[in-house]
Amino acid sequence: MPKIPITGLTLKELEGVLAAWGEPAYRAKQIADWVYRKPVQGFAEMTNLSLALRERLAGEFLFQSLAPVKEVTSRGRNSTKVLFRLEDGRTIESVLMFYEKRRTVCVSSQVGCAFGCPLCTTGACGFERNLTAAEIIDQVLFFSRRLRAAENAVTNVVFMGMGEPLVNFDAVWRAIESLVSPDLLGLGARRITISTSGIVPGIKRLAQEKLQVNLAVSLHAPNNALRDKLVPPNRMYPIEKLIPACQQYYEATHRRITFEYVLIKDVNDSPQHAIELGNLLRGINCYVNLIPVNPSDYSDFRAPPRARVEAFSELLARHHVANTVRLRRGLDIEAGCGQLRARSAEGHRPAGEKPRSRPKKPRASNPSDAARKRGESSSAPGSRGHEKRHRRGDGWG
Repeated sequence: MPKIPITGLTLKELEGVLAAWGEPAYRAKQIADWVYRKPVQGFAEMTNLSLALRERLAGEFLFQSLAPVKEVTSRGRNSTKVLFRLEDGRTIESVLMFYEKRRTVCVSSQVGCAFGCPLCTTGACGFERNLTAAEIIDQVLFFSRRLRAAENAVTNVVFMGMGEPLVNFDAVWRAIESLVSPDLLGLGARRITISTSGIVPGIKRLAQEKLQVNLAVSLHAPNNALRDKLVPPNRMYPIEKLIPACQQYYEATHRRITFEYVLIKDVNDSPQHAIELGNLLRGINCYVNLIPVNPSDYSDFRAPPRARVEAFSELLARHHVANTVRLRRGLDIEAGCGQLRARSAEGHRPAGEKPRSRPKKPRASNPSDAARKRGESSSAPGSRGHEKRHRRGDGWG
């Protein structure tokens, strides 16, 4: 019988296993403390447990469900990306990012992704399977143990890696419950962000959960015609369904929503797109994270010039939509979602499966036409007093 990861158990489940072994209940908390809070690499290092118990744990459980196979660190040493191999030989990737006061781990939730968004390298490589809760937790703990060895700690976790978290909701939520449990890692729920391509049923379900995590929505276009091309789930959950679901999430949680908007030269970066986006989001308690697209061998997309990015940001601000331009990190280590895996893991694709062709750049839509259909103005209103937020965002971009 194959071993299961120790992180696949809740504390109560671990207590049940130990009770069946004739061990006292307090042993479970001792084991959890070693697994989640100390920089050890295996059961043998759990020195306050008997040798017999350590050996039995090692015989029954995996200490971790993934193993690093490649690691790259940015020149500025502010980002480290790791390619992991899972027990079945498939690969995923995670990133640790350093900010002034934060140490953020960006985790994957699936092996690949089924949606094939053309601006995402993960989608170009196809979908293989969902990750388990343990495989998600172990991405965080890999970096957590390294940081604790240096007397530091993970402060934030973002689900912005490979895959669509809300399609793998049960495993993602089980992982989050372990990460925030005071008996396990003890991370604050408000330090966790789930990023989605706009899976409306998942957003509505998330709104009903007790833990108040943050929601980030990959919007990338202000109208359905363009978003259908950039974010294929929009064909199932178009903007007129997505935006009300986001408002429902805010009303239930009172957590401000982030809309991620990857800026692509000559595709979605025109002044007209900014105006339409401002009209779409006006009055919603949100902010927009503007992300100049990362270059990738899997697409022809390129980032706009800096002046065009700033002009887009200013137009949004005139529409009273708070926004930031994300600090770009890890370009030299292929930190964009799926890039390291795509380069390193051609041999890990199932036999006979060919890589997807490079997606073509979609033509920019005419946002003023879409605005007229909704009866909105396509010209910027007069600028009133506003505060433009300057914050560095987490995630990969």
